Order: sequence, then C-alpha cells, then structure tokens
Amino acid sequence: MASSINASTSGPGGVITTADNSGILNLQSGGVTQATISSTGLSLPTNATINTANTFGFKNRIINGAMVIAQRGTSFTPSNGDYTLDRWQGLAAQSSKYTVAQSSTAPAGFINSLLVTSSSAYSVGSSDYFDIVQYVEGLNISDLAWGTANAKTVTLSFWVYSSLTGTFGGSLQNNGQSRSYPFSYSISAANTWTQISITIAGDTSGTWLTTNGRGIQLNFSLGTGSTFSGTAGSWASANYLGTTGATSVVGTSGATFYLTGVQLELGSQATSFDVRSIGTELALCQRYYEADVWSAVAANTNGSNENWIMFFKVPKRTTPTSSVSGTVTFQGIVAGVAQNAPSGNQNWIVGSASYGGSGGAAYYVTSDSGGWKASAEL
Repeated sequence: MASSINASTSGPGGVITTADNSGILNLQSGGVTQATISSTGLSLPTNATINTANTFGFKNRIINGAMVIAQRGTSFTPSNGDYTLDRWQGLAAQSSKYTVAQSSTAPAGFINSLLVTSSSAYSVGSSDYFDIVQYVEGLNISDLAWGTANAKTVTLSFWVYSSLTGTFGGSLQNNGQSRSYPFSYSISAANTWTQISITIAGDTSGTWLTTNGRGIQLNFSLGTGSTFSGTAGSWASANYLGTTGATSVVGTSGATFYLTGVQLELGSQATSFDVRSIGTELALCQRYYEADVWSAVAANTNGSNENWIMFFKVPKRTTPTSSVSGTVTFQGIVAGVAQNAPSGNQNWIVGSASYGGSGGAAYYVTSDSGGWKASAEL
C-alpha cells in the first residue's frame, strides 16, 4: 500500500506543502505556488522571476581568476610592479626573490594556475613586501557602496596549493592604501589543493574610487614585513599588505605556491566560480593590456615614410602607454618602425615606417618582426 504524506510548514518565506502520494513538493507564498519540485526536476510558473544576488551579470570582479590568459608570456622574474599573467602584478621590495609561471597544475574544473617559486631562503625585513596583486577597476565595484553607511559584504574565494603549511595572509585595500582589511587562511596539508572562502564586511569608511581608477587592491602575500602587516579580520586605517605572523613563501628556498579560481563577489557566501568564455575573458584583459604582431595598413605620402595606424581589438581603460619594435614589410618593402603618441586616443596608435620609397601609394603588411604593445593597467 502506498504511503500518504501531507505536510505543511510555515516560515518567513511562505508555506511549503506536499500533496498526498504525489511525490511533488510545492513551494507556496501567499497561497500561490512559486515552484514545484518533482522527480522530473524544478518547475517555475511562467511568470516567475529569479532575484538573487550574483545570479546574473559580472559576478566575479576578478579578471583572469582562472589564470588562463597570458599575453605577456608564461614565465617571469618580476621586479617591483611588473605584470605576469594578465591582470596579476608582482610586488617585490627586493629583486630576484621569486619567479612566476603559468602552470598546468590545477584543481578539478580548472586547467591553469599561477605558480610562485621562491628563489632563495630570504629573511624578510620589517619594510619588505612580496605580493601577487590584482587591482579591480572602480567602475566594477561601484555597486558595493564602500565608504558609505550602505557598504555591502563581499566574499573572496580561491584555490591554493603550496609546499608549505601554516597560516598565510593577504589584504584588500583602497586606492590610496589608507584603508586595509588583512585576511588570513590556513593550508594544513602540503601539496594539496585547498579551497578558501573569506567573507568581508564592506568598509563604511575611507575613500573608494568608483571611476576608471583603482577601486580595490587585492593582495596575496608571499612574505610581508612588520611595517606592512596587520591583525587579520578587521578594517584598519593603515597600509597593510598582509597579516602579522603569516608564513613567508620567500623564506624557504624552492618553496612553491599555486593560486587559481580567484573570485571576489557580492554577498556573504562563496558561490561556484564564474566561468566566462575564453573570448570574453581575453577581451576583459585587453581593456588593460594588448600586444600583437603587425597587421597595419600604411599610406606613403611623402616619398620616404609609410604612415600607419593600428586599431586596438578592445578600447583601453584610458590612454595607453604604447611601444613598437622590429621591422615590418609593406608588400616587399622592409621598413623600420616608429611610433607617434596616441594623443589621448583609446582606440588606436599611429606611427611611421621609414624606407625611402616613392609617394602616393597604400600598402598592407605582408610580414613582420617585432610588434606593438599597449598598456592601460591600473
């Protein structure tokens, strides 16, 4: 004989009921069925809507959090301020203390990580700092309302793997580094992927840019001296890059530290990683940095120079710092290249290629050596 279930539960969200012998769970609010769960799955009314934070849109404020885009290359020995994998900058108060590489070692669901390898056993001084950093553009965090009474909570999550164990640190900071939230996390097993989740109440103080400048600075500490270390778990009016007493990656020769799946999202709970298409992720990176080989079209106007123009694939955050190198062949004519200033434009760079040919012709590139770069990093 089939069993009969007839249950009703009231709560803040409404009433949940099940029908006799049906195996169907009805979720009701105000006497109206909002959803039905059965053996075939979840069913919503035709006029139903989903209105939950992070359901749609730019959920993850971190760009290239899965470490898949590497326009500059795949291995680096960063000096202070040098970029490595796209959007990820290396800070180093002392040079040659660590290297960075794009690695294929990754947890399930990911194919790449950012690998830091310590180059020596360096004793971190009080004013030293070594960090992997991403700057989040202010326009991408304007909804967080930080610096106001309505500041919203965020959750930082990521996957980490290290040859070291212990307590590690990092921080969130504002543009002026006058407000900092140091955070700590533990790696209890060496060479094992560990997923970390840290919930951070929004800062109601300080100045947080909502322009195309630096909105949030996210730091992962590889070794931080006492001058730049603070107590984890609260906002402070100080320049803290890490936490007091944290494990120093650069303190052990050959130590490794892998990072991937970095996500910063609105809300008090970590959700699944925001997987974007590779084309979208690349375009997001190219707002800040783009490099390419020559594919310009040139017009010879004065008998000695090809005047060329190169359009960016993606308009830049601001007028970029750009450079050109090598030689370019315009339909059999080999020319050296020179660049003129972008003149405030975010969509192209212009320049000239000197070869001494005849005037009045237009050419396109048939081969090249070198290329061009344009950086509008925060």
